[in-house]
Amino acid sequence: MKELTKAEEEIMQILWKIEKGFVKDIIEQMPEPRPAYNTVSTIVRILEKKGFVGYTAFGKSHEYYPLIAEDNYKSFFLKNFMSGYFGGSFEKLVSFFARDNNLNVKELDQLMRHVKNDLNDETEQ
Repeated sequence: MKELTKAEEEIMQILWKIEKGFVKDIIEQMPEPRPAYNTVSTIVRILEKKGFVGYTAFGKSHEYYPLIAEDNYKSFFLKNFMSGYFGGSFEKLVSFFARDNNLNVKELDQLMRHVKNDLNDETEQ
């Protein structure tokens, strides 16, 4: 899997949200000022070549859909991010986050409880 550019990621976010759509459907979901049709079409074709997007042909039109699940990309991206900025250490990431956001011990405790609850919920499913 390759890391996406900002423009590619924006389009993938839309496709993950709408699940499938034509280029015009993607453009409708984009904020103003919206890019040109050809720009979005080119980015979608790049995503197709990278293996992120598939399509169903309807004559000359193509309905696009994600081939990579959003959670899979998030996991890939975060691992690369942690590796590049924090030497792959989750502890360093959390420590940076806590310092950068001026979290106190009580807030860190709450954060840990949320993490534990989420992990418990996942193991119960």
